[in-house]
Amino acid sequence: MKITSITPGQRNKNRVNISVDGVYRFSLDVYQLVDLKIRIDQDYSESELVALEQESQFGKAYGRALEYCLMRPHSVREIKDYLYRKTRSKLDQTGRTKPGITPETATRVLNRLVEKGYIDDYKFANYWIENRSMTKGASRRKLTAELKSKGVSSDIINQSLDSTKRNDSDEIQKIIAKKKAHYPDEQKLMRYLAGQGFGYDVIKRALANTD
Repeated sequence: MKITSITPGQRNKNRVNISVDGVYRFSLDVYQLVDLKIRIDQDYSESELVALEQESQFGKAYGRALEYCLMRPHSVREIKDYLYRKTRSKLDQTGRTKPGITPETATRVLNRLVEKGYIDDYKFANYWIENRSMTKGASRRKLTAELKSKGVSSDIINQSLDSTKRNDSDEIQKIIAKKKAHYPDEQKLMRYLAGQGFGYDVIKRALANTD
């Protein structure tokens, strides 16, 4: 079987369409075309073409995952979950079942994103801590719980929190400034602040300073 044409993709200009014996077979990213040294009139066996189709799947999955990563920083767990969803089959617009990517492709995409530095739990934790409700306030306990829910390890969370300038004494004042009018009863306000992850001593000291 022979590669008979290589044409630019219509939807994605960064991909090219590969035809074998005059019939479209698969598409590849431009960089894959170069890396795999694919040329017109080159002969391939069926097993070699199947391997190239797997490369096609990887290229598509990696490109989409990279776009997802660039929307905002993500934890490794978040990207694992994203890629796991991509392994599920789904119905296309015509009602036909469209298979998802293989688990092997998902793992390969994840490893490439980590290798290239697009996902890094330490960078993600720093981003989350510094950008999480900067004007609204957030306790250390709440930030820890949020990051743990994202799959970030306790060691990384503690390192990130210890390196930040944020502290509970300042953060609780932001919340009190916004919520005190909604909680004229001090006991209710204290319960609300406790629910936000602040300790009793921090709450009492903050309310005393506010008074």
